[in-house]
Amino acid sequence: MTDKKVTRIGVLTSGGDAPGMNAAVRAVVRTGIYHGLEVFAVMRGYQGMIENDIVKMESRSVANIIQRGGTILKTARSKEFFTPEGRKKAYENLKSHGIDGLIVIGGDGSFNGALKFSQEFDIPCIGLPGTIDKDIAGSDFTIGFDTAVNTAISAIDKIRDTADAHDRLFIIEVMGRDAGYIALHSGVATGAEHVLIPEHKTDIDEVINSLQEKEKRKKLMNLIVVAEGDEFGGGEQVTKYIKEKLPNADIKITVLGHIQRGGSPTCADRILASRMGYHAVLCLMEGRNNVMVGIVNDQMHYTPLVKAVKAKQQIDEDWFDMIKILAS
Repeated sequence: MTDKKVTRIGVLTSGGDAPGMNAAVRAVVRTGIYHGLEVFAVMRGYQGMIENDIVKMESRSVANIIQRGGTILKTARSKEFFTPEGRKKAYENLKSHGIDGLIVIGGDGSFNGALKFSQEFDIPCIGLPGTIDKDIAGSDFTIGFDTAVNTAISAIDKIRDTADAHDRLFIIEVMGRDAGYIALHSGVATGAEHVLIPEHKTDIDEVINSLQEKEKRKKLMNLIVVAEGDEFGGGEQVTKYIKEKLPNADIKITVLGHIQRGGSPTCADRILASRMGYHAVLCLMEGRNNVMVGIVNDQMHYTPLVKAVKAKQQIDEDWFDMIKILAS
């Protein structure tokens, strides 16, 4: 805790966009203004900070955005911010606006940047976990995950209809380079026969054996959900291998891709983002600095930024036992 009072705060979205980021921005802007702070939007993430693309926000600046996907502040990856010169330039721009507190909405890469920045300069940072991957320790859910997983479910349900009509095996690749939560949740929720994710070693021959056994009992319609970062490879590699082993099977692949990032946020994501944005401002006002605001067991939870970088959360083995039993 620190006694230094913030008077002007900046908010930015960084890294991959996630549905619900706009709801978080809205909450930050309106909570700040309500408490007498001046609030500035830093456009295009850290790149905008370096280029002084900084705009003063009013309450009406965030009207009519709670239901919109993407981010009105735009986002960009910034190589320059990785350099000390880039960060110094960013700091000087913030100082020229009198900004003395920063709220960063993004993933672990964004938090790494915020942590380094706050260690080098006297600007406290608060992180809000905005990523569809749900791969940040310190919060049960991240902004965007619920929307992304529901988008995936809606698409997989449609694929199931056509797969069933043709007795086809469909391999569906969902997003998740380092984390398999979208695959795991959407796979269970759509009754997939197999879910392949980075956190769990894929025994591809066991998958083949199980498909052969299902073929014998005339269960020909099967769904396999694969996270793009599965260690065996994404959907393309899995499809190629299965086609070699099961030459008679009718196999199709669908890569869901960026459809999972867009769209109007679900109720859960709007509420999560609103609560996190509101509490982020309170953190800065109370001097609770350089933490990530999360929600654990429906209670606000604060994790030091230094710990809030990507943690390989262990996924319980009984998820996979359940998938096997429910898809039998």
